[in-house]
Amino acid sequence: MPITVIIADDHEISRIGIRRLLSVAPDIDVIGEAVDGATALELARSKRPDVVLLDVRMPNISGIEAAQRIKGELKEIVVIMLSAAEDEKSIERAMYAGADGYLSKEVNSEELVAAIRNAIRGERVFSRSILNLLEGKVKEQKTDQPSVKLTKREEEIVTLVAKGLTSQDIAKKLFISPRTVETHRARIMDKLGVNNAAGLVRFALLHATYFDVGSNSA
Repeated sequence: MPITVIIADDHEISRIGIRRLLSVAPDIDVIGEAVDGATALELARSKRPDVVLLDVRMPNISGIEAAQRIKGELKEIVVIMLSAAEDEKSIERAMYAGADGYLSKEVNSEELVAAIRNAIRGERVFSRSILNLLEGKVKEQKTDQPSVKLTKREEEIVTLVAKGLTSQDIAKKLFISPRTVETHRARIMDKLGVNNAAGLVRFALLHATYFDVGSNSA
């Protein structure tokens, strides 16, 4: 079965370009296009694609808000941001929204196709430029910080946070209370010198193999 994809971008020339990039892959089928986040959400609900490619900045509903709604309603759909916006704030907001990846519009056909295939297998996918930005930010935050040693439980929680699970989801999975999860998270963030969940995700991405978060660069 082909991987079904919906492209959401308010610029027609971008949608045409993305469709052409994907046309080289016989196992990928573009089944719809959206000009804004609201239409992307409607198409996701009606067509149930395997993957939705979202631009960050779109009218009516932004790509990030659309991502959050899609992942909230249709968790099985893979959501990848494909955008020219390569700033830390946009990337962090996309992570919070539950996006499965963030790619630069500078990716070529081979990179885009590989990212979609990897995301379908459960991997988080990022362009090299995005990973470099995340890595640089983590290094800034960890400047003059001692080596970080996490307990086994803390490692489990970092892994699950990086995979997009909420505190309630983590509590159920680990058979502990949400309050205990929050206590662990606060302790982990203190150890790492970060102050939000995006910081935990960045840390896990830098150690993707160790934390088994399925991170992959496009």
